[in-house]
Amino acid sequence: MDLKDKQVGKNKSFIASLKHAFRGIVTVFKEERNMRSHLLSAVLSLVLCWLFHVSTVEWFMILFCCFLVIIIEVLNTVVENIVDLVTGCSYHPIAKKAKDMAAAAVLIAASFSLLIGCIVFLPKLIELF
Repeated sequence: MDLKDKQVGKNKSFIASLKHAFRGIVTVFKEERNMRSHLLSAVLSLVLCWLFHVSTVEWFMILFCCFLVIIIEVLNTVVENIVDLVTGCSYHPIAKKAKDMAAAAVLIAASFSLLIGCIVFLPKLIELF
């Protein structure tokens, strides 16, 4: 029996992997209020890109920021769930540090995205007035 045979829960097909991944996306959007806020911000940003006819580079920057924040929020949720699983949802100072640092990653990504949004959209908004 080789190592491959001992792997438990390994997906049998690419389609099964996709189903699990989509289930994860649905779960994080259903269960995480912040993820829904990030999605709303991303949609608003993309609508603004369309309305202001931004350049290809600006589209790329905004899309990058949208996906970056969503990815980091998913990872933050993973960290929170693992910490809760390991600690049994009881308080532990190291668990708090791990959760705080994961939340900090989201804050940093969101702040970066806000800065990029200001760089792209403020000049266009100023032109309107």
